[in-house]
Amino acid sequence: MNIIGISGLETSMDFKRRHWPGLEEREYRMSQGHDAAAALIVDGRIVAAGAEERFNLKKHSPKFPIGAIRFCLAEAGLTIDDIDEIAHGFDYSRFGGLFAADEVGKQRYREVFSPQALHDRVKANLPTFPIEKVVQVSHHLAHAASAFFTSGWDDCLVLVIDGMGEAHSATIYRGQGTTLTPLQQISAHDSVGILYSLVTLHLGFDFNSDEYKIMGLAPYGDPERYRQFFDEAVQLQADGTVRIPILRLNQTPDARENYLATRQYLADHLIPERRPDAETTQDHCDVAASLQACLDRTLLHIAATFGKQTGLRRLAMAGGVALNCTANGKLMQAGVFDDLYVQAASGDDGSALGAALYRSAQRGALNNVRMPVPFFGPTSTREEVEAAIVPFADRVQVTRFESFADACESAAAAIADGKVLAWHRGRMEFGPRALGNRSILADPGHPEMRDRINAMVKKREAFRPFAPAVSLEQVHRWFDVKEQTELPYMIMIVDVREEHRASLPAITHVNGSARAQSVSCGDNPEFHTLLKAVGKRTGREMVLNTSFNVKGQPMVNTPREAIETFLGTGIDALYLEHTLITRR
Repeated sequence: MNIIGISGLETSMDFKRRHWPGLEEREYRMSQGHDAAAALIVDGRIVAAGAEERFNLKKHSPKFPIGAIRFCLAEAGLTIDDIDEIAHGFDYSRFGGLFAADEVGKQRYREVFSPQALHDRVKANLPTFPIEKVVQVSHHLAHAASAFFTSGWDDCLVLVIDGMGEAHSATIYRGQGTTLTPLQQISAHDSVGILYSLVTLHLGFDFNSDEYKIMGLAPYGDPERYRQFFDEAVQLQADGTVRIPILRLNQTPDARENYLATRQYLADHLIPERRPDAETTQDHCDVAASLQACLDRTLLHIAATFGKQTGLRRLAMAGGVALNCTANGKLMQAGVFDDLYVQAASGDDGSALGAALYRSAQRGALNNVRMPVPFFGPTSTREEVEAAIVPFADRVQVTRFESFADACESAAAAIADGKVLAWHRGRMEFGPRALGNRSILADPGHPEMRDRINAMVKKREAFRPFAPAVSLEQVHRWFDVKEQTELPYMIMIVDVREEHRASLPAITHVNGSARAQSVSCGDNPEFHTLLKAVGKRTGREMVLNTSFNVKGQPMVNTPREAIETFLGTGIDALYLEHTLITRR
């Protein structure tokens, strides 16, 4: 059984541009269907997955994921004729009537959301594929399947929470065997994800893109300063749901489309809107802190209520809000669940994986085991590396290692010497985090390292922290967690042990926390070997680990992209498989 799952709504943003001209670019992200991706499931097993942005080089691309599909097929040695089904992680077919109130709504449904719109995109990109083999899976069900069917559990609570699916912002399921039973839903009119994104926009960042920046800004602020505002804005209900009255202020079509009344309410009752090029003040930090604390409380309220109702002690999560590492860390620390699993690609790219997994389960082909670290993307052969070097021969110096051990010793020595390295080897990660195969690495003990990487590579806001990757054997030594605590997906915030905070300035945030990634020999043996080699030289089996890309660029995919990005930055050296590349 070969099933491809896809995500994304290619025509969504283009439709908005036509019907709401003159908006700021960041306002056009108030639309559905970004982060297109494809995933291939063969006989219940994940074979390949990738976001379309990594193939067309357009960050958050909503385009039909033809590049990702072609990669998945090639990885498995299949053609499109071998595919039994294509499953899309949206299904608006039940909601067509909601769009019938006005002509623009009717047109949007017809051009963006309808089954025919999906069929048109499939025909345009895969003209030989039978349309009767194209199916739709509701968005939250796809997210839930991506979490439950990769958890390795046969019974657990499943929480999907995001901005919105077709009409809801959160859905709570019980997962049992091959069944996902909905227990409760929260309307998109009460979406804590949308509220978080609107405040992100209000603070001068991009809607549905920069929410992680607010998470990074929050520790600089006082969460109590605007607590009353957010306590009134997000009303926690006794049944485990929430109500957000300020999202219901938008009465006209234009106001509903762009949340105009809610945004005006924020300006009138919170603080004035910050323009993107304006200074970030303490007021902005305090709003971010209060918003993050509100999200922490809300997530705990929903999860704990349904955990208590069902008696289930294991929780699996997915959806864009599940990428909030701070809220995840608070939920883990609360102790209301014995085990918490957050699917590594919890955003909309992961709904492609979930749609394929759900249909596989429906068709009796499911292998529910804990998802490994998601190295499901392309890799590079030695021949591809050599071919990529040729156009840059007059600009680079090349050292070819006989073995990985030699490359690893060279890289460890460079890191210990204070160098900043790009590390590109093996299969690319699926999801937003660089987990050791498409990474920029450095020593976390250098006081100036965070500012140096921000200035010469990432070109990003100075308040944002970098994450550590640490061997599983040493995770408890540096962080306030139990021995052998597994944090393989870099999706939880934990505290740096107080006695080590001063010696780890490049990865310790202002509040003493870090978004830690544990690395075991089973997760990624080569990256684990590198950490061991670094430990022999520095005493810490740990590196600063951030994604190999620059601002506005997707994570690098091919060897050529790796060399171009390296030469366009101040990175000291590029380790490309068994090859070291430096500047002449």
